[in-house]
Amino acid sequence: MDGDHLKALFLLGAMLVGSPLYAAQLNLELGASSRTWQTEELLKHPQVQTISISNDVSYKRDMSYRAVPLAALLTGIQPDDHLQAVALDGFAAEMAAAPLLNTHGAQAWLAIEDPAKPWPPLSEGKHSAGPFYLVWTNPTAGNISPEQWPFEVASIKRMAPVAERFPALLPDPALKADDPVNQGFALFQKNCLACHRLNGAGDAQFGPDLNIPFNPTEYFGADFLKRYIRDPQSLRQWPQAKMPAFSEQVLPAGDLDLLVGYLKHMAGRKVKP
Repeated sequence: MDGDHLKALFLLGAMLVGSPLYAAQLNLELGASSRTWQTEELLKHPQVQTISISNDVSYKRDMSYRAVPLAALLTGIQPDDHLQAVALDGFAAEMAAAPLLNTHGAQAWLAIEDPAKPWPPLSEGKHSAGPFYLVWTNPTAGNISPEQWPFEVASIKRMAPVAERFPALLPDPALKADDPVNQGFALFQKNCLACHRLNGAGDAQFGPDLNIPFNPTEYFGADFLKRYIRDPQSLRQWPQAKMPAFSEQVLPAGDLDLLVGYLKHMAGRKVKP
């Protein structure tokens, strides 16, 4: 090998050694105000600060993060817009923009993993919640669901509302807007659609379809479906289980009844994908 080749290899090695453990980017697809943020840029954002999260949803303990208020990044987004946060593993959280724009009460933050100070793994042998993680301060003020804490976030997109994109999810159009089934549909979008499809409709690549071939109200007897939603591991235990528990604080009993009511209604509206 000649001297030039040796020099080139030396320079390449020096670059690799001096580079961060990983380089990450967050794609914000917001229409006219779309942009891509690099980790280094976000860590230098004028509004970045250290925040403390009590009983973090993913880590199940108190955590501290360098984070930017999500509202500061959602340029041009209005409260009645609809957003989707997509994770590297296919998790796709459907989110109304209004709560994400709050600057008081339940407030959304984009936590940024510093390559020089990596976060701990989520569990033994697993990766961390980084490089970007949507977390909340004072989440109980807004009944924030576990599904509204997406980690490994790769992009945040402005989208048409779920009902427009996926008509197969819609209840009977003859029902009034305030019908309990339509209220249950709103809860389904907030709590379930990030992981599950229904009638083949949805963007999630994570959990099973909740209507095809069978709806859970068709095979869970008595109140076992509600018990399963409250605490999945109380009915089915396995190490790789990913479905979170939905506590009474996050999903009050009345809301749980509405959610199950929507699922039961949709068992009579199967649409083959």
